[in-house]
Amino acid sequence: MNKVVLAQINTIAGNISYNEEKIINCIIQAKKQNADLIIFPELALMGYPFGDIFMRHKSIITRQLKSLEKIAALTNDITALIGFAEPTKNTNKKPFYNSVAVIQNGKIINTVRKRLLPNYCEFNDYRYFEPSDKMSEIFEINGEKYGVLVCEDSFNDKSFFKDECIYSIDPVAEIMEQKPDTLINCSCSPTRCGKEYIKNALFSSIASKYNVNYIYVNQAGYADNLCFDGLSRIYDKNGNLTLRGKIFEEDFITTDNLKGNINPIPIGMKEKIDFDNFKLDYKNDLDRTYKSIVFAIKEYFRKNGFKKAVLGLSGGLDSSICAVLLTDALGKENVWGISMPSRITSAESKNDAKSLAANLGINFFEIPLAEALDPLKSMLGFAFQNVKSEKFDKSTTIENLQARLRATILWSVSNEYKQMLPVATSDKSEAYIGYATVNGDMSGGFAPIADVTKTKLFALGEFLNQNRKIKNVIPQAILEKPPGAELKINPLTGKTVCAEEENMPYEFLDEIIWYIETQGFGFDDLLNHKFYYELEHNISIEQKKEWINKFFWKSKCAVYKWHIMPPSVVTDVHSINSVEYRQPIISGVY
Repeated sequence: MNKVVLAQINTIAGNISYNEEKIINCIIQAKKQNADLIIFPELALMGYPFGDIFMRHKSIITRQLKSLEKIAALTNDITALIGFAEPTKNTNKKPFYNSVAVIQNGKIINTVRKRLLPNYCEFNDYRYFEPSDKMSEIFEINGEKYGVLVCEDSFNDKSFFKDECIYSIDPVAEIMEQKPDTLINCSCSPTRCGKEYIKNALFSSIASKYNVNYIYVNQAGYADNLCFDGLSRIYDKNGNLTLRGKIFEEDFITTDNLKGNINPIPIGMKEKIDFDNFKLDYKNDLDRTYKSIVFAIKEYFRKNGFKKAVLGLSGGLDSSICAVLLTDALGKENVWGISMPSRITSAESKNDAKSLAANLGINFFEIPLAEALDPLKSMLGFAFQNVKSEKFDKSTTIENLQARLRATILWSVSNEYKQMLPVATSDKSEAYIGYATVNGDMSGGFAPIADVTKTKLFALGEFLNQNRKIKNVIPQAILEKPPGAELKINPLTGKTVCAEEENMPYEFLDEIIWYIETQGFGFDDLLNHKFYYELEHNISIEQKKEWINKFFWKSKCAVYKWHIMPPSVVTDVHSINSVEYRQPIISGVY
């Protein structure tokens, strides 16, 4: 059996020299180990995802092809599979094929072109690529026959997906007519909630169904809201997993019998996620969510030249979770937490923020808002008196002014210190209904938890306290207090207004989000469906209707904020992140 290397690399889109160097170093290392075959991920030379950069900067393609020739010259005694963007050279077609070059003896002996081009969720392949109209021929190394697939080409098995198949052809079935001994899938597949279970079951099913070895090579890295987990692997002809690469890091895996180390994956990641019934049970996805966000932070900061982060510490759940994630990604010495209390901020919140910072060991100081807020209120009050126009009965001007002052402070601190980036702490539940201030708590260069709902964040907080090396860093009071911005007082109670008073219970809100994203529910569907929340709480149909109405009205008014949200990392099954979901700002969804 041939000695095979799975080169699980981390690329940068459009940086051909960077990607080329990684590929060459891997080939040199593989040759030193007398490997017969080295396999790289999909579009390894171009980097993925790449957006429109090679449409505007066309010289990148020329550099890529020259780089491929340079790499080919190193393959006199090894076979290499390298993903690249191949020009179609046909004005009647899309400009490129998504291809894998099969290189032997210094020459490209075969070019495998992707047949199935996904155009859903985060994928937009049809914008750039022409689908191949035929399956490429298999190739041989020392009498062993190999067939190559490119990512999505494996995802249309009719016996596995049944009625959910979205393509008319199955490239796996077609290539198996040539009777290869081993199938190879060169992939760039980002991690999502529940996706690992599907991939593992599918690849195992293909291997056992066709009695073929199955090799999957995936990239590891983060790029523009997407996190690639790596986890390259091999299945034997019985569908048994015989090797698995590392998660969320590069890996160089050598095997001479298609077997090897099966690296661990996050707790619960291999379990099937129930997408048919909503439950407040996130335990099988908390570890993956934590590790994917930490990895995304590391990658985003490293690849963009930042080393330090600054965030507002309010003593609330969102900022506390973000502080933990940033600390684990960047190191405590590179995280600055700033408490920015107003006159109505509770002593408990200020103490909770201080305790969290001390527990984490991060840099911490306090900047009260009053000295800046008072003159601004005076200035605005004077101006408003001279403007004759209709005013709001309940103005949010002062609330938003405080949020924006806090953002100004964070940006000022980041400007003062080298390689520092302010972090936005808004979560998915708040983003959906616009319960966040533009140029306020939404402001920053990165938004770590923008695709994590509030109820999942509470579960994540408990998980972090129990599973990190240093336990219980988040004060229990933070995990027990009702979320709120502490920006105004309820005149009836004399206490600060919490978020659920202004909106609805987060358990109900997050259930609406789940039904919309996974079931496609509209207003009537939601109203007529029995909520999980209703099993635990006695609410009237009038109250339910009021909350659903409020959700649709608030989310309709919040779409422009979704477009303003800083880069984040997609972790959920579905998302309102612009990399996946593009709802018109002017729309009538209800």
